[in-house]
Amino acid sequence: MEHNYDFIAIGDITTDAFIRLADPSAHIDIDRGTREICMRFADKIPYEEVYVVPAVGNSANAAVSAARLGLKSALVTNLGGDYFGTECLEGLKKDNVSTEFVAVHKDSKTNYHYVLWFDSDRTILIKHEKFTYNLPDINNPRWVYLSSVGEGTEEFHAKVEKYLIQHPGIKLAFQPGTFQIKMGAKAFAGLYKRTDIVICNKEESQRILETKEADIGKLLLAMSELGPKTVVITDGPKGAYAFDGKQAWFMRAYPDIAQPFERTGAGDAFTSTLVVALAYGLELTEALRWAPINSMSVVQSVGAQKGLLTRPEIEAYLAKAPKDYFPVPLER
Repeated sequence: MEHNYDFIAIGDITTDAFIRLADPSAHIDIDRGTREICMRFADKIPYEEVYVVPAVGNSANAAVSAARLGLKSALVTNLGGDYFGTECLEGLKKDNVSTEFVAVHKDSKTNYHYVLWFDSDRTILIKHEKFTYNLPDINNPRWVYLSSVGEGTEEFHAKVEKYLIQHPGIKLAFQPGTFQIKMGAKAFAGLYKRTDIVICNKEESQRILETKEADIGKLLLAMSELGPKTVVITDGPKGAYAFDGKQAWFMRAYPDIAQPFERTGAGDAFTSTLVVALAYGLELTEALRWAPINSMSVVQSVGAQKGLLTRPEIEAYLAKAPKDYFPVPLER
């Protein structure tokens, strides 16, 4: 069967409203052992500015990333029939992401999230609207990229799993989102076994595995035992780790070209870029060199998509990378 698309992302889409806070309106409290953003209760809290960014979310960000990098990209998602839904559709089309598989529910609202932005990091207030999730006939894309979908979608995930089993030529990248992690690894046992590459951050891997284990090597191995062919675990600015069932690697971050401005979308940029590099036929070790570059670029702007690069831009950064910018094999 012919490949209609190189890359189809599946998952929820949203509009993000970035509310920038600053001292003395808010502060970070670490007295309880975790970093908490704190504001006075029942007060009027001044904020600096608001940025509204439509057509974002893990899967939407990945679809845009793939399109920017030159792949024929589409998104399977649900929108409300409101102003924000129309704005999201326009945003996808502007970035050359096909909306062929976007379902518009005229009597529903579009997802809308609030991002409390303090310093260079953020806390996101999320709400996934209730949609009737259906999987359209996506034909036979080279890669499917599955990420964040709302609660109560077990039946939809079963349909995705069945479709992928019936189409063994499709490669699957799985970036578990908040509710997919909450549902637990057992709920997605079949999907993990069908997955070609699963990518998550260190804290997410611990929640998926229901463990406090901190050793990356052990986390890679435990994630691999769920069934995916390749596991990648990111650890923020510290770098990323990968395991293909035989060899494990550590990949350092690409040097920041400036102090990070806002970190939303760094993980999505890393994950999607790595998968796109694989879709281009590159080895995992080379894909690991691509991914941190887009992640570095995204944090220089507000939102998850403005800083996404094209393939020539990625290659230009590779050409001037430090001499040690290569994956390092890890001893098992």
